[in-house]
Amino acid sequence: MASNAFRKELYVFERGPEGKPVMAVIRNYTERDFDGLIRIQQESFPPPFPSELWWTKEQLANHVHLFPEGALCVEIDGEPAASITGLVVDFDPSHAEHTWEEITDAGYIRNHKPDGNTLYIVDVSVRPMYRKLGLGKWLMQSMYEVVVQLKLERLLGGGRLPGYHEHADTMTAVQYAEAVLAGELRDPVMSFLLRCGRTPVKLVAGYLEDEDSLNYAMLMEWKNPFIR
Repeated sequence: MASNAFRKELYVFERGPEGKPVMAVIRNYTERDFDGLIRIQQESFPPPFPSELWWTKEQLANHVHLFPEGALCVEIDGEPAASITGLVVDFDPSHAEHTWEEITDAGYIRNHKPDGNTLYIVDVSVRPMYRKLGLGKWLMQSMYEVVVQLKLERLLGGGRLPGYHEHADTMTAVQYAEAVLAGELRDPVMSFLLRCGRTPVKLVAGYLEDEDSLNYAMLMEWKNPFIR
């Protein structure tokens, strides 16, 4: 484990006025968590999502050994309830086009650059039974803290547009994203990332195979406020 290991304890709440406090721990995940992390993937992406795209133990081992600072999970009642994974890349906003597979090394992160300028989000997953607790937002906030700790310029990642297929007959992907930004439409992923403090950088076609998004994704960033 890296010397700057991440760990914080906090109470999370179910949405609504009746939500009771639940103790959660956000920390680096380790090899002992691998089975639980794979279970998160299985529950988050059930069939017909292809099982070969769930995390493998080889991928998780790379996350833990190549960039442990970017491998975080939320633990509730002693087991992982959600996870987020990242790597460090060199990002040039003037050459923003890329696919998820090439920038994350298909999730293996062997292209992690310790001297890069950007923390890139590979994946965020929350077990369905815990999704009312806002764990995804807490994980994103924790990754912002990693960005500040490592003195990186930004956090970046591609957000799917899973609501776009419902409007693709009447508007382009650009028009759809603009409608989400204007508050005229709500997208499950893009709207979530906006609420997390992320801002749009570029709409990318062919980002990943995703029928609901028609293969589009919106690159969205959070800039380190301590770096100009």
